[in-house]
Amino acid sequence: MWVVGIDEAGYGPNLGPLVQAAVAVRLPDGDPAGWTTLRPHVRRCADGTDKRALIDDSKKVHSGANGVARLERGLTSVVGVPTGPLGDWLGKIALPGITGELAGESWYDPADAVPLGSESCPDLRPALSELRVEARVVATSLICAPLFNKVVAGSGSKGTVLTAGVCGLLGAVARSVPVGEPVLVQIDQLGGRRFYGPLLQAAFPDCWVTAEAEGADESRYRVEADGREVRVVVRPRADGEGVSVALASMLAKYLREVCMRQFNRFWARHVPDLKPTAGYPTDARRFFEAIRPAMAKLGIAEEAVWRVR
Repeated sequence: MWVVGIDEAGYGPNLGPLVQAAVAVRLPDGDPAGWTTLRPHVRRCADGTDKRALIDDSKKVHSGANGVARLERGLTSVVGVPTGPLGDWLGKIALPGITGELAGESWYDPADAVPLGSESCPDLRPALSELRVEARVVATSLICAPLFNKVVAGSGSKGTVLTAGVCGLLGAVARSVPVGEPVLVQIDQLGGRRFYGPLLQAAFPDCWVTAEAEGADESRYRVEADGREVRVVVRPRADGEGVSVALASMLAKYLREVCMRQFNRFWARHVPDLKPTAGYPTDARRFFEAIRPAMAKLGIAEEAVWRVR
Protein backbone atom coordinates (compact mmCIF):
# COMPACT_ATOMS: atom_id res chain seq x y z
CA MET A 1 0.00 0.00 0.00
CA TRP A 2 0.97 3.65 -0.28
CA VAL A 3 1.84 5.18 3.08
CA VAL A 4 1.84 8.97 2.89
CA GLY A 5 3.54 11.04 5.59
CA ILE A 6 2.74 14.71 6.18
CA ASP A 7 4.79 17.01 8.42
CA GLU A 8 5.96 20.62 8.77
CA ALA A 9 8.96 22.76 9.67
CA GLY A 10 8.95 26.39 10.72
CA TYR A 11 5.61 26.72 12.52
CA GLY A 12 7.16 28.41 15.56
CA PRO A 13 9.54 31.02 14.02
CA ASN A 14 8.76 34.66 13.31
CA LEU A 15 11.05 34.83 10.29
CA GLY A 16 11.19 32.68 7.16
CA PRO A 17 8.59 30.38 5.64
CA LEU A 18 6.38 27.71 7.14
CA VAL A 19 7.11 24.59 5.07
CA GLN A 20 4.87 21.52 4.87
CA ALA A 21 5.54 18.37 2.88
CA ALA A 22 3.88 15.11 1.89
CA VAL A 23 5.96 12.07 0.90
CA ALA A 24 4.50 8.76 -0.28
CA VAL A 25 6.22 5.39 0.14
CA ARG A 26 4.84 2.16 -1.30
CA LEU A 27 5.36 -0.42 1.46
CA PRO A 28 4.30 -4.00 2.26
CA ASP A 29 0.91 -4.22 3.96
CA GLY A 30 2.50 -5.79 7.03
CA ASP A 31 5.05 -3.01 7.55
CA PRO A 32 3.38 0.41 7.28
CA ALA A 33 6.20 1.98 9.32
CA GLY A 34 8.72 0.72 6.78
CA TRP A 35 11.70 0.43 9.11
CA THR A 36 11.89 -3.37 8.92
CA THR A 37 11.59 -3.47 5.13
CA LEU A 38 14.16 -0.74 4.58
CA ARG A 39 16.60 -1.84 7.28
CA PRO A 40 19.20 -3.17 4.78
CA HIS A 41 19.48 0.31 3.26
CA VAL A 42 18.23 2.79 5.89
CA ARG A 43 19.28 3.51 9.47
CA ARG A 44 17.90 5.73 12.22
CA CYS A 45 19.85 8.05 14.50
CA ALA A 46 19.81 5.53 17.36
CA ASP A 47 21.41 2.88 15.14
CA GLY A 48 24.83 4.51 15.16
CA THR A 49 26.94 5.35 12.11
CA ASP A 50 27.35 3.09 9.07
CA LYS A 51 27.00 3.32 5.30
CA ARG A 52 23.19 3.14 5.25
CA ALA A 53 21.13 6.26 4.51
CA LEU A 54 20.10 8.19 7.62
CA ILE A 55 16.32 8.68 7.78
CA ASP A 56 14.61 9.89 10.96
CA ASP A 57 12.73 12.75 12.58
CA SER A 58 14.31 15.88 11.10
CA LYS A 59 15.03 17.36 14.54
CA LYS A 60 17.33 14.41 15.23
CA VAL A 61 18.93 14.33 11.79
CA HIS A 62 19.54 18.09 11.73
CA SER A 63 20.92 18.26 15.27
CA GLY A 64 24.57 19.32 15.59
CA ALA A 65 27.11 20.28 12.95
CA ASN A 66 26.46 19.51 9.26
CA GLY A 67 22.77 18.91 9.88
CA VAL A 68 21.66 20.29 6.51
CA ALA A 69 24.16 18.02 4.75
CA ARG A 70 22.72 14.99 6.57
CA LEU A 71 19.18 15.98 5.58
CA GLU A 72 20.30 16.41 1.98
CA ARG A 73 22.14 13.09 1.80
CA GLY A 74 19.21 11.12 3.21
CA LEU A 75 16.66 12.77 0.92
CA THR A 76 18.87 12.44 -2.15
CA SER A 77 19.38 8.74 -1.50
CA VAL A 78 15.71 7.85 -1.06
CA VAL A 79 13.47 10.34 -2.88
CA GLY A 80 16.04 12.28 -4.92
CA VAL A 81 17.06 15.94 -4.81
CA PRO A 82 17.41 16.79 -8.50
CA THR A 83 20.48 18.72 -9.63
CA GLY A 84 19.61 22.17 -10.93
CA PRO A 85 17.90 25.43 -9.97
CA LEU A 86 15.78 25.41 -6.83
CA GLY A 87 12.95 27.09 -8.73
CA ASP A 88 12.75 24.23 -11.23
CA TRP A 89 12.42 21.68 -8.43
CA LEU A 90 9.81 23.68 -6.55
CA GLY A 91 7.89 24.19 -9.79
CA LYS A 92 7.41 20.41 -9.89
CA ILE A 93 6.63 19.71 -6.23
CA ALA A 94 5.02 22.86 -4.79
CA LEU A 95 1.26 23.25 -4.48
CA PRO A 96 -0.39 25.59 -7.03
CA GLY A 97 0.29 29.26 -6.35
CA ILE A 98 3.25 28.68 -4.05
CA THR A 99 5.99 29.57 -6.54
CA GLY A 100 4.13 32.78 -7.37
CA GLU A 101 4.09 33.75 -3.69
CA LEU A 102 7.81 32.97 -3.40
CA ALA A 103 8.57 35.10 -6.44
CA GLY A 104 7.34 38.12 -4.49
CA GLU A 105 9.94 37.60 -1.74
CA SER A 106 12.94 39.94 -1.98
CA TRP A 107 15.30 37.24 -0.72
CA TYR A 108 14.13 34.36 -2.92
CA ASP A 109 16.47 33.21 -5.69
CA PRO A 110 14.94 30.50 -7.92
CA ALA A 111 18.27 30.14 -9.76
CA ASP A 112 20.06 29.01 -6.59
CA ALA A 113 21.44 25.53 -7.20
CA VAL A 114 20.51 22.36 -5.33
CA PRO A 115 21.77 20.10 -3.93
CA LEU A 116 23.79 22.45 -1.73
CA GLY A 117 26.67 20.03 -1.20
CA SER A 118 29.07 18.73 -3.82
CA GLU A 119 29.39 15.31 -2.20
CA SER A 120 27.87 12.53 -4.29
CA CYS A 121 25.19 10.44 -2.59
CA PRO A 122 24.20 6.85 -3.38
CA ASP A 123 20.89 6.50 -5.21
CA LEU A 124 19.00 3.81 -3.31
CA ARG A 125 15.93 3.88 -5.55
CA PRO A 126 17.01 0.90 -7.73
CA ALA A 127 17.72 -1.17 -4.58
CA LEU A 128 14.38 -0.16 -3.07
CA SER A 129 12.64 -1.11 -6.30
CA GLU A 130 13.98 -4.64 -5.91
CA LEU A 131 12.15 -4.70 -2.57
CA ARG A 132 9.02 -3.44 -4.38
CA VAL A 133 9.36 -0.18 -2.47
CA GLU A 134 8.94 3.20 -4.12
CA ALA A 135 9.29 6.65 -2.51
CA ARG A 136 8.13 9.89 -4.08
CA VAL A 137 7.49 13.49 -3.11
CA VAL A 138 3.76 14.19 -3.36
CA ALA A 139 3.79 17.96 -2.79
CA THR A 140 5.14 20.77 -0.66
CA SER A 141 3.78 24.08 0.64
CA LEU A 142 5.90 27.12 1.54
CA ILE A 143 4.03 29.97 3.22
CA CYS A 144 5.97 33.21 3.69
CA ALA A 145 5.19 36.14 5.98
CA PRO A 146 2.77 38.13 3.75
CA LEU A 147 0.38 35.23 3.14
CA PHE A 148 0.91 33.84 6.65
CA ASN A 149 -0.11 37.19 8.17
CA LYS A 150 -3.06 37.55 5.80
CA VAL A 151 -4.48 34.16 6.76
CA VAL A 152 -3.98 34.82 10.48
CA ALA A 153 -5.66 38.24 10.20
CA GLY A 154 -8.63 36.73 8.39
CA SER A 155 -9.14 33.77 10.71
CA GLY A 156 -7.74 35.04 14.00
CA SER A 157 -5.80 31.80 14.36
CA LYS A 158 -2.25 30.77 13.51
CA GLY A 159 -3.44 27.18 13.30
CA THR A 160 -5.53 28.00 10.23
CA VAL A 161 -2.33 28.37 8.20
CA LEU A 162 -1.27 24.87 9.21
CA THR A 163 -4.63 23.21 8.53
CA ALA A 164 -4.98 24.94 5.15
CA GLY A 165 -1.60 23.57 4.11
CA VAL A 166 -2.50 20.03 5.23
CA CYS A 167 -5.77 20.30 3.30
CA GLY A 168 -3.86 21.25 0.15
CA LEU A 169 -1.41 18.39 0.59
CA LEU A 170 -4.24 15.88 1.11
CA GLY A 171 -5.80 17.08 -2.13
CA ALA A 172 -2.48 16.42 -3.86
CA VAL A 173 -2.47 12.91 -2.40
CA ALA A 174 -5.87 12.23 -3.96
CA ARG A 175 -4.58 13.40 -7.35
CA SER A 176 -1.22 11.62 -7.30
CA VAL A 177 -2.00 8.12 -5.97
CA PRO A 178 -3.70 5.83 -8.52
CA VAL A 179 -7.36 5.04 -7.84
CA GLY A 180 -7.84 1.51 -6.55
CA GLU A 181 -4.57 1.35 -4.62
CA PRO A 182 -4.84 1.37 -0.80
CA VAL A 183 -3.62 4.53 0.90
CA LEU A 184 -2.69 5.20 4.52
CA VAL A 185 -2.00 8.84 5.42
CA GLN A 186 -0.02 9.49 8.59
CA ILE A 187 0.03 13.06 9.93
CA ASP A 188 1.97 14.52 12.81
CA GLN A 189 -0.59 16.03 15.21
CA LEU A 190 -1.44 19.68 14.53
CA GLY A 191 -0.79 21.25 17.91
CA GLY A 192 -3.18 19.73 20.44
CA ARG A 193 -5.99 19.27 17.93
CA ARG A 194 -8.05 16.07 18.21
CA PHE A 195 -10.84 16.49 15.63
CA TYR A 196 -9.95 16.41 11.92
CA GLY A 197 -13.24 15.44 10.28
CA PRO A 198 -14.04 18.91 8.86
CA LEU A 199 -10.50 19.26 7.53
CA LEU A 200 -10.70 15.88 5.77
CA GLN A 201 -14.14 16.67 4.36
CA ALA A 202 -12.73 19.90 2.89
CA ALA A 203 -9.76 18.01 1.41
CA PHE A 204 -11.99 15.23 -0.01
CA PRO A 205 -15.26 17.09 -0.78
CA ASP A 206 -16.82 14.25 -2.79
CA CYS A 207 -15.97 11.53 -0.27
CA TRP A 208 -17.61 10.07 2.81
CA VAL A 209 -15.51 10.69 5.94
CA THR A 210 -15.99 8.40 8.95
CA ALA A 211 -14.33 9.05 12.30
CA GLU A 212 -13.15 5.79 13.88
CA ALA A 213 -11.35 7.32 16.90
CA GLU A 214 -10.63 10.83 18.13
CA GLY A 215 -8.39 11.27 21.15
CA ALA A 216 -5.22 12.79 22.55
CA ASP A 217 -3.07 9.84 21.49
CA GLU A 218 -4.64 9.11 18.09
CA SER A 219 -7.33 10.35 15.73
CA ARG A 220 -8.28 7.85 13.00
CA TYR A 221 -10.55 8.24 9.96
CA ARG A 222 -11.75 6.35 6.90
CA VAL A 223 -12.41 8.25 3.65
CA GLU A 224 -14.46 6.47 0.95
CA ALA A 225 -15.67 7.34 -2.57
CA ASP A 226 -15.80 5.70 -6.00
CA GLY A 227 -14.16 2.47 -4.91
CA ARG A 228 -11.27 4.24 -3.18
CA GLU A 229 -10.54 4.01 0.53
CA VAL A 230 -8.05 6.29 2.24
CA ARG A 231 -7.25 5.76 5.89
CA VAL A 232 -5.95 8.75 7.84
CA VAL A 233 -4.17 8.49 11.19
CA VAL A 234 -3.05 11.54 13.19
CA ARG A 235 -0.67 11.02 16.11
CA PRO A 236 1.61 13.20 18.22
CA ARG A 237 5.31 12.67 17.40
CA ALA A 238 4.44 10.71 14.26
CA ASP A 239 7.59 12.01 12.57
CA GLY A 240 9.64 9.35 14.34
CA GLU A 241 7.23 6.44 13.92
CA GLY A 242 7.44 5.70 10.20
CA VAL A 243 9.65 6.19 7.15
CA SER A 244 7.11 8.26 5.23
CA VAL A 245 6.53 10.86 7.98
CA ALA A 246 10.27 10.99 8.70
CA LEU A 247 10.94 11.74 5.02
CA ALA A 248 8.24 14.42 5.02
CA SER A 249 9.75 15.92 8.16
CA MET A 250 13.22 15.90 6.59
CA LEU A 251 12.01 17.42 3.31
CA ALA A 252 10.12 20.21 5.07
CA LYS A 253 13.12 21.01 7.27
CA TYR A 254 15.53 20.87 4.32
CA LEU A 255 13.49 23.26 2.20
CA ARG A 256 13.13 25.67 5.12
CA GLU A 257 16.90 25.57 5.69
CA VAL A 258 17.52 26.23 1.98
CA CYS A 259 15.17 29.22 2.18
CA MET A 260 16.74 30.54 5.39
CA ARG A 261 20.15 30.30 3.72
CA GLN A 262 18.86 32.62 1.00
CA PHE A 263 17.07 34.85 3.55
CA ASN A 264 20.25 35.36 5.59
CA ARG A 265 22.39 35.87 2.51
CA PHE A 266 20.06 38.58 1.18
CA TRP A 267 20.03 40.60 4.40
CA ALA A 268 23.79 40.18 4.93
CA ARG A 269 24.28 42.07 1.66
CA HIS A 270 22.43 45.05 3.14
CA VAL A 271 23.55 44.95 6.79
CA PRO A 272 27.32 44.65 7.46
CA ASP A 273 28.46 42.05 10.03
CA LEU A 274 24.93 40.66 10.40
CA LYS A 275 24.87 37.37 12.26
CA PRO A 276 22.52 34.86 10.58
CA THR A 277 19.32 33.67 12.27
CA ALA A 278 17.24 30.50 12.31
CA GLY A 279 14.16 32.71 12.72
CA TYR A 280 12.97 31.52 16.14
CA PRO A 281 11.40 34.11 18.47
CA THR A 282 14.23 35.34 20.73
CA ASP A 283 16.93 35.58 18.08
CA ALA A 284 14.44 36.66 15.43
CA ARG A 285 13.80 39.88 17.35
CA ARG A 286 17.55 40.66 17.39
CA PHE A 287 17.80 40.03 13.65
CA PHE A 288 14.65 42.00 12.83
CA GLU A 289 15.83 45.06 14.75
CA ALA A 290 19.15 44.89 12.90
CA ILE A 291 17.54 44.85 9.45
CA ARG A 292 14.81 47.46 10.09
CA PRO A 293 16.88 50.39 8.70
CA ALA A 294 17.66 48.39 5.57
CA MET A 295 13.98 47.46 5.21
CA ALA A 296 13.07 51.14 5.32
CA LYS A 297 15.62 51.99 2.62
CA LEU A 298 14.40 49.12 0.43
CA GLY A 299 10.74 49.99 0.96
CA ILE A 300 9.93 46.59 2.49
CA ALA A 301 7.04 46.66 4.96
CA GLU A 302 7.33 44.98 8.38
CA GLU A 303 4.43 42.64 7.68
CA ALA A 304 6.26 41.39 4.59
CA VAL A 305 9.07 40.02 6.81
CA TRP A 306 7.81 39.51 10.38
CA ARG A 307 5.22 36.80 11.03
CA VAL A 308 2.73 38.09 13.57
CA ARG A 309 2.43 34.83 15.51
